[in-house]
Amino acid sequence: MTDSIRTSSLAEATRAEPRSLRDDPRADPRMVQALAAFQLDGATAGPPLTPADDREALLEFCAATEGGFDAVWEALVAGLPPVEGVISSTTTIDGPGGELSLYVHRPATASGPLPCIYHLHGGGMVVQQAANDLYVRWRDELAATGLVVVGVEFRNGAGKLGPHPYPAGLDDSAAGLRWVHAHKEELGVSGIVVSGESGGAGLTLALALRANLEGWADEIAGVYALCPYILGTWADDHPEYPSLTDNQGYFLHTDMFAILSEVYDPGRAHVADPRCWPARATDADLAGLPPHVISVNELDPLRDEGLAYYRRLVAAGVPALARTNAGVCHIADVIFPTALPDLYATSIAAISGFARSLG
Repeated sequence: MTDSIRTSSLAEATRAEPRSLRDDPRADPRMVQALAAFQLDGATAGPPLTPADDREALLEFCAATEGGFDAVWEALVAGLPPVEGVISSTTTIDGPGGELSLYVHRPATASGPLPCIYHLHGGGMVVQQAANDLYVRWRDELAATGLVVVGVEFRNGAGKLGPHPYPAGLDDSAAGLRWVHAHKEELGVSGIVVSGESGGAGLTLALALRANLEGWADEIAGVYALCPYILGTWADDHPEYPSLTDNQGYFLHTDMFAILSEVYDPGRAHVADPRCWPARATDADLAGLPPHVISVNELDPLRDEGLAYYRRLVAAGVPALARTNAGVCHIADVIFPTALPDLYATSIAAISGFARSLG
């Protein structure tokens, strides 16, 4: 049997009989143990709905899902001591949909101007809040490295801050970023790096594309996207992205992505718009973007769409780097400060170092 046949047979077997994270020899055992506490170390099942179901039913399902994630995120940071040397405040500005809250974190003693991270939280652009303890801590940890960090409470497609489909969340994110840029001197900010994870990484990439298309990309010094969620067509077959099947049910199920994408972009009305789904960006859309880092995780269903985007950036002449974290699931480097402290700290340092390298 040739090597190519062996590889093909293994891939087919993996797709035919999905493994659970606890049975995958690649999986970091510390991560598996942490997920087991929430019964998420097995093969995660798909949701009980499909994108074709009634919209109200989809919104109710997303609201319930948000509650479940809220509980997990809270538990993952419960009992951790406060991050020392950081002060935070909330600024409210006029946004496209009304008042828009910006959460500003900074070192207590450092003088500016300092590099800025403009953070967009995960949740498929549909659920979760920047005010969640998990994301507050993430911003505090970044600020403790000597940065100003701004989190934006954009409108969601569902849940507590919904229902506001595309382009509401992107409109809010753009408004907040442009406000930060206009108030750089007041905030003590130098260059602004846009960063986020999962759906927040999708918004991060979409925000850079929008700025490029509208002629204000010079307001963004760089982009750092972790485990980007950018495809928009997860209900379809995508053999070009084998991680969607090889890592199916590892912490998340791709059928969940399909429901979230339907809530964010009803009826796929904007499926060809790269500002909605960055995977649709053309070479012309990508040309001239600021430096990017695309960080993916080995055992994430979304791994390969992120790597494909990185390769597209390089081909378009954008300064770009890719990073792959071995042995871990979707956004493990953000959600496991206790179980995977080394990975968590390395990701914080990588984002901070990237921001500093850009001024």
